[in-house]
Parts: sequence; structure tokens; C-alpha cells
Amino acid sequence: MAVTANVTNGRLDSKYTTPTQKRDTGSSKTSGSTMGYDDFLKLLSAEMQYQDPLEPTSNTDYVAQMATFSQVEASLAMKESLSSSYDETQKNAAMTLVGKEVIVTDKSSDTGYYSGKVDYVTYKDGKIQLSINEKMYDYSSVYSVSTDEYYDAIVNASTFSSLVAKLPKVEDLTTTSKTALETIRKLYDGLTDYEKQFISASDYSKLQNYEEKMKELIAKESKDSENKDSDTKEDKTDTDKTENA
Repeated sequence: MAVTANVTNGRLDSKYTTPTQKRDTGSSKTSGSTMGYDDFLKLLSAEMQYQDPLEPTSNTDYVAQMATFSQVEASLAMKESLSSSYDETQKNAAMTLVGKEVIVTDKSSDTGYYSGKVDYVTYKDGKIQLSINEKMYDYSSVYSVSTDEYYDAIVNASTFSSLVAKLPKVEDLTTTSKTALETIRKLYDGLTDYEKQFISASDYSKLQNYEEKMKELIAKESKDSENKDSDTKEDKTDTDKTENA
């Protein structure tokens, strides 16, 4: 369709510029752009009106300009469409986290991370936010996502390692640590085969060394007690003999 424009007193009269009736002027501007389709046509019409008659612009140049602008406009529209699609994808992905255990980055915590179950997801100020134990975190702060089984395994492995680390050195071990060792052994034996895979081999090896040392200490203590009882009995016998004599 041909494009015509009327110029009054050196100014472009958009009222009589065609074809405007068949275009959707409400959507002529792409979000983020500074020039819409109507703006481009006005400039093109003005260029045609005031071109140098001695060196007129060829039809090929006009077509090339329109084609270039159309490509730019299409690219901007596609970018906006992809951005909108990406936002929807992010929202849907965030919704799937509800009820799952996640680890998020948290500068206010000692470790720099915070973990917990996602209670709900909300969209505020253009950002997707997760509620974890009544604290709000941006979706972008999610570090990792896990199943309940994986999360429990990680927690138990961390607890096991922490308990082992609190034990004294093997050479300083005494029978007073017997209860602590029994607690650690009970924790390990109560784990599933899957959870045991997360236990550090070095930590478990330490536990075994401590248990062997504890057996030696208990055996020695028992032997010393028997010897003491034996000595006590002998002393009593000698005393009785003396009194009878």
C-alpha cells in the first residue's frame, strides 16, 4: 500500500498521512524502543517530501530503509516476547520448589548460606521471592535444591562429623567418653545405606580407632579392678589369720 503525507507550512500533518487507519497505533511502539512504526513513517514521508529534486533518493533506498526498520522492530518484539516467556518459566520453576528443601546464599549467616523448606512463593516488586521459615529470599539466591532424603543425609553426615570432632585425642581418651562414643555409634547404625554414603571415610575410621582404644581402656580398668579386689581379699585373709592366731 502506498504511503502519502501532507505538509502544511513546512510541517508534517499526521492527520492526513496514510495509511494510519489500518494500523494499530496503540501497539506501534515496542517496549524499550525510542521510535515506533508511525514515527518512522513520518520521518520517511518528510524525507520524501523534502529530498533534493536534483538527486532524489531511489525507491531501492526507501525499501531498504523500511526493511531495516522492520527487522529491528521484529527483533525488539522477539526480545520482549522471549523476556516475557523467560519470566513465566522462572515463575513456574520457583513454584515447583514449594515444599522442597533448598539452600540459599545468605550474607547475614555465619556460613554464608541458609537452608530450609520453601513454604510459599510470591512475586513482589518484579522479583520472585521464596519464603523459608518465615524469611524471604530472592529466587536468584537459590544455591541448591534437594529432596528430603538427600537433605536428611547431609544433616546426619554433618552431625556425625561434628560429634567425632568434639572427641579428645585418641591418646587422651578416657572411659568418661564412653557415652559419647556410644551415641555416635548409635547414630551411624541408625542410618540407611544411602545416608551412610555421605559419611566421611576418615570420620568413620576415627570412630573405629576410638572404639578400639575404649575397649582397651575398659579391659584395663576391669583388670585393675579385679586385681584390687584380689588384693583386698588377700589382705582380709591375712588379717583373719592374724586375729585367729
